[in-house]
Amino acid sequence: MKIYKVQKENAEHLRKSISHVMMEQMNALSDNITEENLLKSIDLALKQNSGSEFFIAEKEGGVVGCAFLNSGISLDKGGPYIWLNDLYVLKKHRKQGIAKNILLNVLYWAEQEGYKGIELETGVNNIATKKLYNSLGFYDIVSKRYGRQLNNSPY
Repeated sequence: MKIYKVQKENAEHLRKSISHVMMEQMNALSDNITEENLLKSIDLALKQNSGSEFFIAEKEGGVVGCAFLNSGISLDKGGPYIWLNDLYVLKKHRKQGIAKNILLNVLYWAEQEGYKGIELETGVNNIATKKLYNSLGFYDIVSKRYGRQLNNSPY
């Protein structure tokens, strides 16, 4: 298994593989996402200076897992931090330590880059994922996340 941060300048050949992995997750969350819209979002994230990064896990020549993150500035952390939007491993490749290894790579990279912290979200009933996050030093932050789709999107 190979895990690495996607180099944006060489990422064109990976966009479909990333889409394949993330589409499995998106289908479980909502029926509103299309592969075309997902690819548009991936293309935006792969642009230089987007503040977004992908880490992928390859096994047997194919992408089997992916992490997608955005960077921002945190007032309470005193500097740059990462929001881990998605961490997903294809169902048939789970329980092999792939998600843990992707996340360890993200954490190592973030520390090397000088980030002050990382935050993420998971479902309240997702016991396996909570166990993974807790095993790597993550802790519960009491909050409730809200969102709203905007209609003026150019894509």
